[in-house]
Amino acid sequence: MESDQSAKKLWVLGTGGTIAATAASASDNIGYTAAQVGVATLVNALPGLQSVLLGHELCSEQVAQVDSKDMSFDIWLALAKRVAHHLAQADVSGVVITHGTDTLEETAYFLQAVLPPELILAKPVVLTCAMRPASALNPDGPQNLMDSVAVALTPGAHGVVAVCAGTVHAALEVQKTHTYKLDAFTSGDAGPLAYVEEGSVRLLRNWPLALMDKALVDIKDIATIVAWPRVEIVMNYAGGSAGVVDALLQPCPGVAALRGLVVAGTGNGTLHHDLEAALRRAQQAGVKVVRTTRCATGRVLATAHSEFADSEGLSPVKARIALMLALMSSGF
Repeated sequence: MESDQSAKKLWVLGTGGTIAATAASASDNIGYTAAQVGVATLVNALPGLQSVLLGHELCSEQVAQVDSKDMSFDIWLALAKRVAHHLAQADVSGVVITHGTDTLEETAYFLQAVLPPELILAKPVVLTCAMRPASALNPDGPQNLMDSVAVALTPGAHGVVAVCAGTVHAALEVQKTHTYKLDAFTSGDAGPLAYVEEGSVRLLRNWPLALMDKALVDIKDIATIVAWPRVEIVMNYAGGSAGVVDALLQPCPGVAALRGLVVAGTGNGTLHHDLEAALRRAQQAGVKVVRTTRCATGRVLATAHSEFADSEGLSPVKARIALMLALMSSGF
């Protein structure tokens, strides 16, 4: 069918994941190979799509084809460039991204942090996924993709959000909290942003704002960086020691010097005294340390005597991205 040049467009960008996975048996929901089905095939096989397209032309592009556990900085950069390109077009209403569940929350936060505010305050970017492969007897991907199209075309929608199992989560809060359930994501204390009910979106709170208070880095500037600043995550636990931190501080041939550490503390970011001493040494050596919590909900509440910066409510994996971007913006 020929394209109507006057029609508004919605772009679906594919990156792989379980939503594009296949297994040898239709009854196998876990022994699959991710990133096997192209995004164009996923879109073309979607029944009832016209009911939510609202006259838009649906366009698709394969940006990557990976299991999201193998997500890379290069793919993030390529994805951000393509999203920004499409959002900047006057005839594009929004962008949907198919993605694996394992690192979806990290990609969502990265995009929310680096996409130009003027674009994501005007149009939505919707990440979606699946917990079952495309070859399953009852795959969840098609419904998630249909719901994502409905969200992307909702009047007033903007910012980066994630859609799974009929629930809409903001990029800032979304977190995968279950290994197997179809409804695998939560927004923690903040609660869901919206629900998708039979193609209609019921908004519970405001659409996400741009992260104006964060260290934003222009996508073009990121593209010039040969090696992103190395930031690692360590965790506090009973009997925690200085060993991991001290080892990370040691020079390693072929590995960039450590620039930042995110520590997932217990409770309110509490730290074993040996680990705390090692983090203090790291900070004295010029390594930026950020304290988070390993708890699934809640945030670290800083005190007047806190030695390390806190993550301002970000989870450990999102705090790592924020710290990398902050180091980039400061010239690291």
